[in-house]
Formats: sequence, structure tokens, C-alpha cells
Amino acid sequence: MTPPRDLVYGRNAVRELYRGPREPLETWVTERAAGQIPWLESGPRAQVQPERVLTEAAGTRDHQGVVSWAEPFRYADAHELAGVEKPLLVCLDQVTDPHNLGAVARSAEGAGATGIVLPAHGSVRVTAAVCRASAGAIEHLPVAVVQNLARYLADVKGNDLWAYAADSEGTIPLWGSDLTGGVALVLGAEGKGVRPLVRKTCDGVVAIPLAGKVGSLNVSVAAAVLLYEAARQRRGGRDNASYNL
Repeated sequence: MTPPRDLVYGRNAVRELYRGPREPLETWVTERAAGQIPWLESGPRAQVQPERVLTEAAGTRDHQGVVSWAEPFRYADAHELAGVEKPLLVCLDQVTDPHNLGAVARSAEGAGATGIVLPAHGSVRVTAAVCRASAGAIEHLPVAVVQNLARYLADVKGNDLWAYAADSEGTIPLWGSDLTGGVALVLGAEGKGVRPLVRKTCDGVVAIPLAGKVGSLNVSVAAAVLLYEAARQRRGGRDNASYNL
């Protein structure tokens, strides 16, 4: 019986797979890509295959000449993520689009978030499309799955962790919020928002001020704005400070 393994495709996604904790098991490349990607030597010996073979394996032409297989993605423990000092969590309530999860993961990893929490039902999981959309950031970011998101938030929130739902009609303007402590940012699916019970469990509802005619932002864009505002506040509001300082 063949052991389970995950598909990863795209140059950035495979490169970060090689740099991350998961073990890459097998890699296929086109002849053209083999001559352009020096970091291939850091993984298993790549097999040169026709482009059509890679397209068939990936199920898309968006593989950029490299397809890899790795051990299955290892999900984190959601309560352990919430238990670290001043966690910064992103909770996605029934987000089903892999491109949105990938984009959120890319912003979360860049902003230094603790991790992402997903509900077990009605939500996308980490797939090859998510890895590609995250440009490989998902390899470096803990992702956890919980059976009931509202119950999870009720369990972990308290004096050391506040939960905020994001909604365009929220009562707390983002620029006036305090995101310096432990925070769980809760965002809902496109067109649906955060479910009522999940929203009721949160300590407050944060709104991103919008000056245009459009009433809301894409969930991945909203997550990026929220995350980087939290990151700015956490380093003392020093707008021009480097994360490396």
C-alpha cells in the first residue's frame, strides 16, 4: 500500500517545501525548468518529464515546470497555538476558496502571526492549490483545525487573548483598536461573513474604515490589513521600523 503523500506545485511553493519541516519525497521538472532552478539540488533528485506529464499530475498548467510530492501536511494543535505568549491568530470561518486561504497564509506568515485556525466543517484545508497561492508560506506557518470554532474561541479567550470578528459594520474602528496583546482575528467567507454564533462569541467586532464606494474587502485583503496593523502596534507603532530590528 502506497503511503499517503501531498502534491505541491509551483516554483515558490516547492522551494519553500524544501526549506520547511516537511520531507519532500519526489520531484518532477520540465527540461527547461531543470536548467533554471539551482535550488533543486537541495531536494530529492528531480526527474525530467515532459510538460504534459506535469500538467496531468498537477491537474493544472499553473505548475511553472516543477511538481513535487511530500509527506502529508502536519496540522498544529489549536489550543497550543492559543497558549503561547501574546498569540496572533487568524481564524477563518468557513472560507472555502483555496486561493483565499493561500493568500491569508502568505500575509499571516509575513506579519509574524502565530498561526491559522480553521473549522473542521465547511472550510478548505491545506491543498496543492493553497500551497501555490501562498507562494510556499504555508510550509512555515502552523495551521490548526477545530471541531467547533465558536466553542474553541470561548475556551481560549480571556484576559490574555481577545477575539475580534472583522465586519464592515463593526463598532470598533481598526485604527482605534488595541491589538497589542493576545488576539484572535476572526474573518468570514466571501458574501457570508462571520456566522452569528461565532460573532457572538467574540469580544468585539472590528471594522476597517473604507473611504470608497465599495462596502467591503476580499477576505484575504482584509486579513492582510488587520494583521499588519496588529504587527505595527506590537512593535510600538514604529511605522518605519524593520521587522528585523
